Amino acid sequence: MDAPVENKKEDTNVKPKDKFEGKVLKTSLQGALIDINNQLPAFLHISQVIDSKNPDAVLKSLEDVIKVDDIVTVWVRRVLKDHIELTMREPLAYEWRELAPDMVVHGKVLRLESFGAFVEIGAERPGLIHVSELSHNYVRTPNEVVKVGDEFDVKVLEVDRRKKQIKLSIKALLEGPEESMPEPKRSGRKGKGNKHAFVEEPAEEVIPDPTYMEIALRRAMDKAEQRLPEIESRVKKSKSFSSEADEIFERTMQNKINDKN
Repeated sequence: MDAPVENKKEDTNVKPKDKFEGKVLKTSLQGALIDINNQLPAFLHISQVIDSKNPDAVLKSLEDVIKVDDIVTVWVRRVLKDHIELTMREPLAYEWRELAPDMVVHGKVLRLESFGAFVEIGAERPGLIHVSELSHNYVRTPNEVVKVGDEFDVKVLEVDRRKKQIKLSIKALLEGPEESMPEPKRSGRKGKGNKHAFVEEPAEEVIPDPTYMEIALRRAMDKAEQRLPEIESRVKKSKSFSSEADEIFERTMQNKINDKN
């Protein structure tokens, strides 16, 4: 008679945050041994056991929540050399060290404010989509674009671990609005060899209107040109008067010298 085939445990490559449906093999004061079909024993410490009916309640006895042969949902906390540590607390999808700008994550709208929408992405804190990051078009209030419960992908713009802030964007994942190019002016004249061709009209030279300063300067220059003959006449008279005065002074001095002699 053939010997019974022994069910061997799989040596699966487990890693932190992996989820399993495990069977409770044994309980103790420290916790429970859980079968997750791995060669390494998997241990659920009592501190990581929660009551699904009352998650915030303080656990007094392990058997108040789980018993041998129960099927429980657990996640991997750590993988050590000789055993695997489990938890019944669902881990965060993203730790602070795992979040970085330009990441694309899936989120769900938790609440709306006048300045934006708070979105759950599986981190310690929800992220914020500012109203300006909801669309390429102008958005007055967030409820014009999203509502509580909506799920969609968002892009991480900024992560501030010190302030515990995550800035997100929907707009960064959307194609920008197409800008229409103005068509060139066309005349009704047909090009040679093509009855449907149009000839572009040359652009008209645009002469800017003169400024107030230019107008005032031109007026001053015009007045100066009009008064130029008068100014030249005054200069000539002034030179003539100065010459006559010099001659009179010289004659007077010469007469005084003659009288002394």
